[in-house]
Amino acid sequence: MKRLRSGGRGALVAVAAVCAVAAQAGAPVLPGLSGPDGADRPAGAAWAAEGPSPYAFDPEADVIEGAESDGDAPPLDEGVTYRDSIGPGERLHYLIDLDAAENAYVSATAVPALGSRVRLGDELTVTVEDPDGRTCDSEEARVPPTGDYPRPLTAYASRTLDGEESGPCTAAGTYRVVVERESKATSTQDPWEMELRRLSEPGLRSGGPTEPAGDWSSAVPEPPSAAPEAREGGAGFSTAVGLEAGAWTASVVPGESVFYRVPVDWGQQLFATAELGSSEGDGIVGGAMSLAVHNPARGLVDSAESTSYSGRPKSVSTDPAPPVDYANRFRSSARERAMRFAGWYYVRVSLNPEVGEKFGQRPYDVTLSLTVNGAAVDGPEYDGPAGEFAVSDESLDQAENGDTPAAGDSGTMKLVAAGGIGLGTVLLLGLGGWTLLARRRA
Repeated sequence: MKRLRSGGRGALVAVAAVCAVAAQAGAPVLPGLSGPDGADRPAGAAWAAEGPSPYAFDPEADVIEGAESDGDAPPLDEGVTYRDSIGPGERLHYLIDLDAAENAYVSATAVPALGSRVRLGDELTVTVEDPDGRTCDSEEARVPPTGDYPRPLTAYASRTLDGEESGPCTAAGTYRVVVERESKATSTQDPWEMELRRLSEPGLRSGGPTEPAGDWSSAVPEPPSAAPEAREGGAGFSTAVGLEAGAWTASVVPGESVFYRVPVDWGQQLFATAELGSSEGDGIVGGAMSLAVHNPARGLVDSAESTSYSGRPKSVSTDPAPPVDYANRFRSSARERAMRFAGWYYVRVSLNPEVGEKFGQRPYDVTLSLTVNGAAVDGPEYDGPAGEFAVSDESLDQAENGDTPAAGDSGTMKLVAAGGIGLGTVLLLGLGGWTLLARRRA
């Protein structure tokens, strides 16, 4: 299948960047962004004129094109977000240069278009290989057996050092990242737009654990007792809205995914539950709502699907995970291994489009309950800045205020975000600039 070329994708990304920035939380209500019930929605919500948006890509992402072989593969730089697309059956190659001390993580988020068909067995796989072609790590993100509807699929793989001085995946060199997509013949065969991100975790100053810590409590705490507060979510990882522990309400449109981020420090546990409110109507929807928790490197901690929804309130919870601990990376369970560092943990809630077909096309009330158990403790002594693998005072302030991740360095983007300029104004500014340029050339 012919893939989108960089130029075409670049134009799409430029338009998406303008739209995404105009849709930041706290921006004004835009008359053109109304929900199916006719009511205007905040620009921070993931609703567009033609319907809900399944995902908002990072407007600062660099457009890239993965190669069919590692000989032509482009590099992925640390801390940079990239934009690509992947077709069914494709294997895309990228390169990362690693030293002999860092742990590296590469995530891929693929987004089937809203209205497309996905089936059980459709999946996205990310693999990291060492310079000799040996697999360091691999993970898949699959469409679940219930609720087979388009939603973001996120998988990550890592090069994790275990204290051994020699062996596979320990030497410095150029490592390969392979992203694969498998789709059933009955699924829509269009390319999936994709977001890639690479992060590096510094090594430890000396020594460090090489095996998992002891037992941990899996007891589920009581839900938050305070009355829930309203806080709308973002439409992607880059626009995830900060939350503290507590109960929060949001309006979610069928087909929409909303993202939040919660600071979880060393020694703390995160518990998450989402409840879909009641509705009038007839019918039953299997897999009506999806709840997922991802770690700071976007690795999946756990996900859960509601089994059925008949109009009565329905809740779904992720399984308990251990407290954040550096030694968790040596555990046997993928869910427990994912709790390996402190930082922003992401919570995604997705609503099945079939809910709108059975109970009406409108926003639905979702209540998200979050509990962070345990006092923060000192983390490992990194041989360098912890970067995104830490919880700072600024993180706690952002969670309290409901902030999204900081805007990039683009002057235009900063102007739009700071001024809260509507989408129409942004487009008019762009047209005005092009007109002025054309006159000067004339």
